[in-house]
Amino acid sequence: MSGSFKAVFGDAKPAIAMVHLPALPGSPLYDADGGVDAIIKSAHADLMALQAAGFDAIMFGNENDRPYELTVDTASSATMAHVIGALRSEINIPFGVNVLWDPMATMAVAAATNAAFVREIFTGVYASDMGVWAPDAGKAIRYRNTLGRKDLATLFNISAEFAASMDTRSLADRARSTVFSSLPDAVLVSGQITGEAAKMEELEAVKRVLPSTPVLANTGVKHETVNEVFAAADGCIVGSCLKIGGDTWKSVDPDRALDFMDRVRKARGE
Repeated sequence: MSGSFKAVFGDAKPAIAMVHLPALPGSPLYDADGGVDAIIKSAHADLMALQAAGFDAIMFGNENDRPYELTVDTASSATMAHVIGALRSEINIPFGVNVLWDPMATMAVAAATNAAFVREIFTGVYASDMGVWAPDAGKAIRYRNTLGRKDLATLFNISAEFAASMDTRSLADRARSTVFSSLPDAVLVSGQITGEAAKMEELEAVKRVLPSTPVLANTGVKHETVNEVFAAADGCIVGSCLKIGGDTWKSVDPDRALDFMDRVRKARGE
């Protein structure tokens, strides 16, 4: 297991919950009347519910900044850092960041807020809703080190949402190659879009070829699939199923969050 991953999450299979920020300034869905204060209020409510439910970590993401960008506006990064800073004194579990879909911005916000981990599409070439998607892992990891954050754990999403890989290799082969070439601390397997489950056969295949690397389910984990996912993977990242009615764009439902973590603890034998 990666030293950085273990330093953040310990030996248990982590359940990482999303704090989906409302749309940020400059994005089409931004609520100018509510302003940044409304973003902080929404994030605070979700943070409190997720921490009370006992999640192992949280991750801040700008899922509402649709249409997504491959090079995000400076306002997105600046506002995310501001929001996290406003909440920092009340965060009592490890937290990560993901600035969709810009690895350099993600690293910058992580360094500015002293996050413990990041999630991004760092490798591969994809035909996507945003056009041709070709991130540069070498540049992003070197940037992390330049920012003085060699300790920052990197979670590589190897099956991009809203996209199809232009690489003809199997997902398992791409995962194995990514670990060799690009030094991720963990590998994530996703479904086609936010809230859609990864295929269990792909999750299992990736874990078979990466027995020593943490492999997590990145999307679509639901209450009723916790046992199956935790039997195959080394943890999960979860968002949509914790929301009111299971709706990605609504607030966290404290009861759904508590129920989910009860199931996680049982699945981990706690």
